[in-house]
Amino acid sequence: MAYDEDLANRIRELVMTEPGITEKRMFGGLAFLIDGNMSVSASGQGGLLLRVDPDETDALLGQPHAHPFQMRGRAMQGWLLVDAQGLRTKRQLERWVARGIGYARTLPSKP
Repeated sequence: MAYDEDLANRIRELVMTEPGITEKRMFGGLAFLIDGNMSVSASGQGGLLLRVDPDETDALLGQPHAHPFQMRGRAMQGWLLVDAQGLRTKRQLERWVARGIGYARTLPSKP
């Protein structure tokens, strides 16, 4: 499955003024990186992939439409998938994008 171009454009509109933002194809989707750290992505699995504080992963999984991101069959702490149904409004998308951007800003810059 290819990533949702419309979702990628909606994310781009929200992050385009962020300092240090770049785009990169990753994990079958289009990722938005802050100083080299992945923050959010229009996922190749559908919906939004985002990076969060690993200590908050379990609590965030209780939010509607949030699911664990799995790599090679293993759930990854610090990563979430949010279904497209949970991203229909600008407010819904902004909330998740802000969380991903906020966490990425806490990480050391990558060259």
